[in-house]
Amino acid sequence: MSEFIDYGNYDFESARNSNFIDKSGLINVLNMSIKTEGKFMCVSRPRRFGKSIAAKMAYAYYDRSSKSEELFEGLEITKSPNFKTHLNKYPTIYIDWNKFATYDHKTVVKEAQRKIVSDMKESYDFLEEKESLANALFEINKKTGERFIMIIDEWDMLVRDEDIETRDEYVNLLRALFKSNSANKLFLLVYMTGILPIIKYKTQSALNNFREYSIINPGVTAKYYGFTKDEVRRLCEENDMDFTLMQHAYDGYIIGDQKSIFNPNSVMQSILFRNYNSYWSKTASFMAIESYLNVDADYVRTKIINMMNGEEEYVRVSSFRNNMTDIETSDDVLTLLAHLGYLSYNPETQAVKIPNNEVAEEFENAIRMAGWKEVSKAVELSMHLLNDTVNLKADKIAKAFDTYHFEVSSILEFNDENSMACAIMLAYSSARAFYKIYRELPTGKGFADMVFVPLPKSPRPAIVIELKYAKSATTAIDQIRKKNYPASLKGFSKRIILVGINYNKEEAKHEVEMEVIEG
Repeated sequence: MSEFIDYGNYDFESARNSNFIDKSGLINVLNMSIKTEGKFMCVSRPRRFGKSIAAKMAYAYYDRSSKSEELFEGLEITKSPNFKTHLNKYPTIYIDWNKFATYDHKTVVKEAQRKIVSDMKESYDFLEEKESLANALFEINKKTGERFIMIIDEWDMLVRDEDIETRDEYVNLLRALFKSNSANKLFLLVYMTGILPIIKYKTQSALNNFREYSIINPGVTAKYYGFTKDEVRRLCEENDMDFTLMQHAYDGYIIGDQKSIFNPNSVMQSILFRNYNSYWSKTASFMAIESYLNVDADYVRTKIINMMNGEEEYVRVSSFRNNMTDIETSDDVLTLLAHLGYLSYNPETQAVKIPNNEVAEEFENAIRMAGWKEVSKAVELSMHLLNDTVNLKADKIAKAFDTYHFEVSSILEFNDENSMACAIMLAYSSARAFYKIYRELPTGKGFADMVFVPLPKSPRPAIVIELKYAKSATTAIDQIRKKNYPASLKGFSKRIILVGINYNKEEAKHEVEMEVIEG
């Protein structure tokens, strides 16, 4: 059986027999591109966002050797009047570059072409054992008049992982296939997927005839990769899972006009194992980002800390060259992290943020390995601080903040209540696993500086923190009482802990007062 052409719809059959979320509307987008100026398409998304399943679905739909009508029964695409127009009508080539991951990087481009051409001889016995895939396809077209649909998964594997010589050889292969004078005649549709958009040389795209649909600018493809809020809510109802906990762990991506996209792999793992743990490290290690955290170090460090505190950071995405080697500025770092799925990009604010608790945990792992000693120590002490807060140990909390102030003074300045809030948010970073944390939350008659609302089914108390700079902890507690901040939290927890924190600038010490509201 062929591996790259005329091999059947078995991959999509397996997907349909699993817990399948209908993304078949994507095929309408592809169909509208066939034989048009938009027929060269590149879709980039992070790992485990459904790119491979979408590619297998597209192959099963177009492949002339398959009979896929039953596999698509009940799916959105069948409602299209053009559903049968393109169904199983074309010679369709499917190349997953992961199949060549074990090849010698110095010869992988040539050897992969030989493998594909040799495989295609089963369908076209007149082919010779040529090393050029482009020449083989042009020969088929010349002799048979056939025009191809080509689907390439993980198109950027060699761009991400190989040396410059291999990268250039691979890009030249793509140019030979898709930038030649005969490319329009040869291909009906080319659909590539990967993590990165098409690589740039100097200021130009290597394949500027492609329409790119990235996580930064997804266009009409936005809802077809990742799970929407409605899809996850339905999965939670069907599998007796808590939607709020699922949202806290895996939501937070903004992709184009889709304001709430979940990591699909993590959602499915959560359902399978009946928990809300982090599954990010199973698909992408912190080692993938560790080296980038010290590029343009001062700016990157400040921005990462702000985002760990729940803030957004503006990023200029236009300078990014769509590869993982030419990373020179904090903008390059943050843009790359968005493409890798470590950050979510908001097109309206042109800013990035850490999307959810799962990814926040991965950042904590990364900063430990990146040599950020002060921040790493604060994160490590965070769980002790949270436990001392729950157990009303005011003196220990005050001493912890005195030590913490000294440790982080090189990266954060305590010069007003807002800077205190940034520092204290970082100090309580471990609380994200148990709480939804709000800054300046409207409660009672005003805005509480920090509020920790326990996640559903949690026995933990709610926590209200009021900060004062060069005043007193008593003043902070009095303000909580006077403005009745706890009033709106009684439905979330039977126990509410009030914490007043003051920084005494003259003595360089913190003062902490605490109270508990029961019932």
